[in-house]
Amino acid sequence: MSDAHAARPESPSVEARQVTVTLPDGATRTMPAGSSSADLAADISRSLVKAAIAAKVDGKLTDLSAPLEDGAQVALVTMKDEAEALELVRHDCAHIMARAVQELWPDVKVTIGPVIENGWYYDFDREEAFSTEDLEAIEKKMREIIAKRDPVRTEVWERERAIAHYEAGGEPYKVELVGMIPEGQPIRMYWHGDWQDLCRGPHLVHTGQVPPDAFKLMSVAGAYWRGDHRNKMLQRIYGVAFRSRQDLEAYLHQLEEAKRRDHRKIGREMDLFHLQDEAPGMVFWHPDGWTVYRALEDYMRRRLTKANYKEIKTPQVVDRKLWEASGHWENYHENMFITEIDESSEAGSHANEKRVNALKPMNCPCHVQVYNQGQKSYRDLPLRLAEFGSCHRYESSGSMHGLMRVRGFTQDDAHIFCTEDQIESECADFIQLLSSVYRDLGFDAFEIKLSTRPETRVGSDEVWDKAEAALEKAIQALGLPYEVDPGEGAFYGPKLDFKLTDAIGREWQCGTFQADFNLPQRLDAEYVNDAGEKVRPVMMHRAILGSFERFLGILIENHAGRFPLWLAPKQVVIATITSDADDYALEAAAALRAVGLRAEADVRNEKINYKVREHSLAHVPLILAVGRKEVEERTVSIRRLGEKGQSVMDLEEAAAMIAEEATPPDLR
Repeated sequence: MSDAHAARPESPSVEARQVTVTLPDGATRTMPAGSSSADLAADISRSLVKAAIAAKVDGKLTDLSAPLEDGAQVALVTMKDEAEALELVRHDCAHIMARAVQELWPDVKVTIGPVIENGWYYDFDREEAFSTEDLEAIEKKMREIIAKRDPVRTEVWERERAIAHYEAGGEPYKVELVGMIPEGQPIRMYWHGDWQDLCRGPHLVHTGQVPPDAFKLMSVAGAYWRGDHRNKMLQRIYGVAFRSRQDLEAYLHQLEEAKRRDHRKIGREMDLFHLQDEAPGMVFWHPDGWTVYRALEDYMRRRLTKANYKEIKTPQVVDRKLWEASGHWENYHENMFITEIDESSEAGSHANEKRVNALKPMNCPCHVQVYNQGQKSYRDLPLRLAEFGSCHRYESSGSMHGLMRVRGFTQDDAHIFCTEDQIESECADFIQLLSSVYRDLGFDAFEIKLSTRPETRVGSDEVWDKAEAALEKAIQALGLPYEVDPGEGAFYGPKLDFKLTDAIGREWQCGTFQADFNLPQRLDAEYVNDAGEKVRPVMMHRAILGSFERFLGILIENHAGRFPLWLAPKQVVIATITSDADDYALEAAAALRAVGLRAEADVRNEKINYKVREHSLAHVPLILAVGRKEVEERTVSIRRLGEKGQSVMDLEEAAAMIAEEATPPDLR
């Protein structure tokens, strides 16, 4: 056979040079091989070319310029896709800010700039501290960069090339970061115009897609390189970004409201509590603060009693052996406060014998000890054991924040020991109880998240199937919306988390309901079933408030210190207008206390306007002013916090009315 007739490779068919992708509505598009999501947008409509900012390919957010693979599921992302758009805008803001800094101060070294909640930060190595004026200059330069609409492009480089590039540019932190990228992972370089950064991506198409009036630089803080105090201290600039100016303004307004409602500030104004260095993370409750605490505790105790919970009390200091048996020592002892006791002096003790104990960080193992006393039958279940349990956990000094994060706290904790068949009904009952409590405390809105089995877990798939289905059916039976968070359950069982929304739109995760198949096994809990066999109960961990300290912080901020009357530490102050009303004010205060109200008389030699202003700043709900006229007519002049007007009422009628109004919601 001559060379002219030698076999030649066949030309690729038309089909081989095509890729077919599927859109969210199920429609398919066939395009030339090598086409990108940007090409797909152009193929669909001209308007989509302008609107598209990225793509979701097989569920993963990618650059519009990335080539598409045959068979891919593709969704084009626009600014209307809130979660994805915010991720991209904030990520690009981090790069644009770093570029602005280096354009203003070329000697500054850049490090990393991740997206965080509501915005981003970027760490810089600069000898001189950034000032407020510097932040204003950086913002201005960022808007100039945005206005240029510089294209964003990306390349994948070899490790050696990337290292050489950063060494030549005098960027030692980037050299170190490149060296940390595992073998086999792409080293992706991004350009925003002529400015370049190391990044996994994805990013917007050009800088002009960042809304120029929807971001703001907030603050500067110190941060050690890679979080290690042995490394150099860098400067971290924080920024926030949103999709529109209106969203930014709403967020800034929320920050101002949060500052005004700060529970630490209001706690000082109302003289509720304090914290000090001699007991970090431990709360000193003042009389008025403890009054609120006790009112909340009494309310919760009544609700639990009505729901057939049995209240118990367990030790705060427990031997290491129990924590080892429960698994907490292995997984949690770094967060536990440990004590050692020398028992060698006791009769019968061995020399140098040390007993290692820990302050309990949670109540669960101790509740199993109570359950284990005496044999249990299936007829005893469900058994609901509740405790206002004092717990201690080590938190780093930097993470503590007023009442919101402390080292010593009290949980409204309870554990339900039940059969597998009772999980659904117990879950439904708990959600109804939690909903009612939240409404009573002023929270009408909350979200539910169902976290399902993680990869590493204990228990059979059959038991997990049953538990997950039971939790989900309970939510569905109550007609409540919920989200499923796949793989985020605890290793010992699925769980529900409850996030409530406060008066200014912030979310707080407080309540929880968790199924546990592990601890009953580890601590040898069992019951006798209807066939006479000994089997393990399911242990349901549940809390409504979470901790009294944190929840009281949330309550203070939600109500801005203006507690509902039943919770207010001082419900009524009787303030005298003239000194000849002093005796009547004292008599009126006594009459109000006689009907169960927390009432005080203010007979100081001060003007009434001064008294009203002072008690208003302390958020006293009701001020009853009394003068010569009120003494003669045995009346009181009622002023309500936040209202300009006042009303006059007979003292006995006022006492009855206020007492009824101050009745806790569960007793009405």
